[in-house]
Amino acid sequence: MTRNKGWGVRAGRTAPAVIAAVALLAGCEGLDDPGAGSPGGGASAASDGHAVSPLDNPDGTEPGLAPVASDADRDAAVAIITKVTTKGRGPKTGYDRDEFGYAWMDTADGVPLARNGCDTRNDLLQRDGQELRFRSGSDCVVVAMTLDDPYTGTTIEWRKQKAAEVQIDHVVPLSYSWQMGSSRWPEAKRKRLANDTLNLIPVQGRANSAKSDSGPASWLPPDKGIRCAYAVRFAQVAVKYEMPVTTADRRMMLEQCGG
Repeated sequence: MTRNKGWGVRAGRTAPAVIAAVALLAGCEGLDDPGAGSPGGGASAASDGHAVSPLDNPDGTEPGLAPVASDADRDAAVAIITKVTTKGRGPKTGYDRDEFGYAWMDTADGVPLARNGCDTRNDLLQRDGQELRFRSGSDCVVVAMTLDDPYTGTTIEWRKQKAAEVQIDHVVPLSYSWQMGSSRWPEAKRKRLANDTLNLIPVQGRANSAKSDSGPASWLPPDKGIRCAYAVRFAQVAVKYEMPVTTADRRMMLEQCGG
């Protein structure tokens, strides 16, 4: 993907997969005051051809989260989810965002886009955003874009002045992973989880705040058409990092894909 200097506008994407990140808190991270658009349950804005199905995007380097629609794809989705192991959710004792490295580090080796000179947050904005504008003199820092939010099916005209209207969601929240075993991982593995394009999606800030550190049994995207895709992505992350989920979460994931 080529980048425009300064305030250049990119009117679309010539390469489908490239970059990844947005926001700053813990687990599912934000910025300022949340809000933008309203949750919906109809056709996804993400299905406009820009977003890619998680089944066709196993490393998370391509944009968005397109619905899983066909029977064959739903069967493939169920097959992925059934690979996920289960266990009870442990205590949150000792959890701290800093245990996963500082937010949006460019030095988490072993994940796509590491050490490319641009932090994870701006990598993700570039991966998923359209009509990108950059800070003057920078080919990294995104200050404006259009985002088709997969979680709500809405389109957000984002500006950095209202940064929290778009947040970066950790699909598998960091505190959830802590309770499911990442507290015992090497720090380098936790840093990978926190900065892995597979586990990160720019979404509407309000939806992300509502999710908090929930698993699929407690929270699903408001747009029902994207829920199977979301379950697949949650499963992909869990399988990649050999991380179990709760029995209730796995059951809900299967249910979303007809399993």
